[in-house]
Amino acid sequence: MSLKLKPRERDPEASVEGVLRLPSLALHHGGTLAKAELAWRLVGPPRAPIVLAIGGISGHRRVAAEEDGWWAAVVGAGRALDTRHFRVLGIDYLGGSGGSTAPAPGATFPTLSAFDQADAIAALLAAEGLAPLHAVAGASYGGQVALALAARHPALARRLLVLSAADRSHPLASAWRSVEREIVRFGARHGDAAGGLKLARALAMCTYRTPREFAARFGGPAVPANGRLRLPIENYLYARGEAYVARYRPESFVCLSESIDLFRVDPREVPVPTTVVAVPEDQLVPYADLESLVTRLPAGRLVRLESIFGHDAFLKEGEALRPIFADCLEGPAR
Repeated sequence: MSLKLKPRERDPEASVEGVLRLPSLALHHGGTLAKAELAWRLVGPPRAPIVLAIGGISGHRRVAAEEDGWWAAVVGAGRALDTRHFRVLGIDYLGGSGGSTAPAPGATFPTLSAFDQADAIAALLAAEGLAPLHAVAGASYGGQVALALAARHPALARRLLVLSAADRSHPLASAWRSVEREIVRFGARHGDAAGGLKLARALAMCTYRTPREFAARFGGPAVPANGRLRLPIENYLYARGEAYVARYRPESFVCLSESIDLFRVDPREVPVPTTVVAVPEDQLVPYADLESLVTRLPAGRLVRLESIFGHDAFLKEGEALRPIFADCLEGPAR
């Protein structure tokens, strides 16, 4: 069952959103998620081709620039994914900090997989009559979900654009994330889950960006602050951590961070034509892993995107991604 919400008064044709209600969702790692809800949103011309746009674990259903969306550099009128010509579908991840079913503070929650996100999306497409999608554009965790959707439900999308995501996590990336999760758990055990999340996010920022960017931005001397000398990078990292705590739940961070590291898919089971964008400077998803992924996909091609922003290139390189999106969205379909 899908409950539709009323569009905004300012432009009733521009967007529509709703909540899909699933009585029970069988989970990839075992067990079920009872009475699950998936929040979604569509923006763009009603009869335009539909593109599902999904990103990192912090991504949500508001995607486009005109709605202050999380992918504002890429999605919006006149941007790489142009909302004047495509209808863009966004979701709140199960387990995340949006309007979908998620862990309650301090409560236990089932282990989620990108395959579970894919199954919920498949149910949404069926309920709303949105399939087949013109494309799925998935970055970071969203790239894993895109691969899972194509492997399990290959008829639902004509093409994939996968940015900075491989068929499995690299052990070094999992090592960083496992420490981040333990920092949050440590904080929770000591009555300060939010403080743990602040530190975990600060550490995560070190993995998203590049040494070259940090050297250019934060190479200045330490300055006195609160009775000690404080490095410029500290101000940046902990400000990002505090901002994250204001909009994201610690339990959701642990849930979806773990989901990233548990992901495994056989590329040979992804028959949908797939464009893979690889960033050599990405510390989390090594270029070699994406080269390997493409060689094992039945219909894959690799695009190299050099960026000082590393793993965050998909959020920052709007202009560089424009021709890549154009080639993928207009290219061969299954």
